[in-house]
Amino acid sequence: MAMNWLIGIGIVARLALVGVMWMTRDGSMATPKGAGTVSTASGTFEALPLPDYAAAVLPEGYKSYLVEVAPGIKIHVLEAGTGIPVYLQHGNPTNGLLYRKVWQELPTDQMRLILPTMVGLGFSSKIPASQHTLENHIRWMNAALRQLDLGEVVYVGQDWGGAVGLGALMRSPELLKGMVILNTGWSAPKEKFALSRPHAIAATPIIGEILLENVVSVFDRIHEAQGDPASIPPAVAALYARPVRESGNIKGPLALMRMVPTGPQHPTSKPMSEVEAYARTLNVPTEIVWGMRDPILARILPNMTAMYPHARVTETQAGHFLQEEVPVEIAEAIERVVAAVEAK
Repeated sequence: MAMNWLIGIGIVARLALVGVMWMTRDGSMATPKGAGTVSTASGTFEALPLPDYAAAVLPEGYKSYLVEVAPGIKIHVLEAGTGIPVYLQHGNPTNGLLYRKVWQELPTDQMRLILPTMVGLGFSSKIPASQHTLENHIRWMNAALRQLDLGEVVYVGQDWGGAVGLGALMRSPELLKGMVILNTGWSAPKEKFALSRPHAIAATPIIGEILLENVVSVFDRIHEAQGDPASIPPAVAALYARPVRESGNIKGPLALMRMVPTGPQHPTSKPMSEVEAYARTLNVPTEIVWGMRDPILARILPNMTAMYPHARVTETQAGHFLQEEVPVEIAEAIERVVAAVEAK
């Protein structure tokens, strides 16, 4: 009996090891394949027809296409309108669809809206977890912007869309003419700190994979970061979750959470400090729209206003994904910045 018991324990231990190895796998490349081509003012690109559930939430007249930024790595871009380019960058774990309500409030006969999705999310390529670095995301997004050859942009960024979007523009500084900043940050930490309990869980090896990829989905909890949790019902969460889950590589959201620098020795801190240094040099028309009920970033608004003391600030009762809650306020800020850029 004792021998059988020991054999049973050994089998369970091996199965547990296999399970841990599977959960902590790096993940494989998943490259989207389009169908046909789309012609834009920037040229011709590989078209990506959207599934019905995504197409149904968008206004008419959009273009959906892929820009290859490295071998096998493609960034999905949504585009609408004509006029001054407005580059709207989302963060984790959403995609370009996050700006759909803002888009509906903007005059697309005067603005060309460009909504790219970060690698690892949405309908863009999925990559091994180890390839998610701030340096890579900046390089890939800059490559997409350079291929689009926009000439000039008004930039709008939230969450990782802050450091990634501004970092991409840092590589092509001639593009940036104005900014609208939404619940983001690009200051490198000077000492160790804890951003949030979910980020602390994510940073813990094995535990992060078990809890945030297998027990509880990051996508199923994003409503908890809102001022009004009802602003992200399950159907909206699915707009962000389904493209990732159905790709076969779910590693992006957790990897991007682990990419957040939590101290000066974190691998992200060095490239973040470069983005911060660039951000402090900027003197372009700027507005800040902030969700004051954001449990993650509400408290850093004073840091952002200190960096841009002349920026108009709109404080709202929205949460982290404020595009879902206050699209009118965001659109109005974009229109004011565009007007200021065009008046120069």
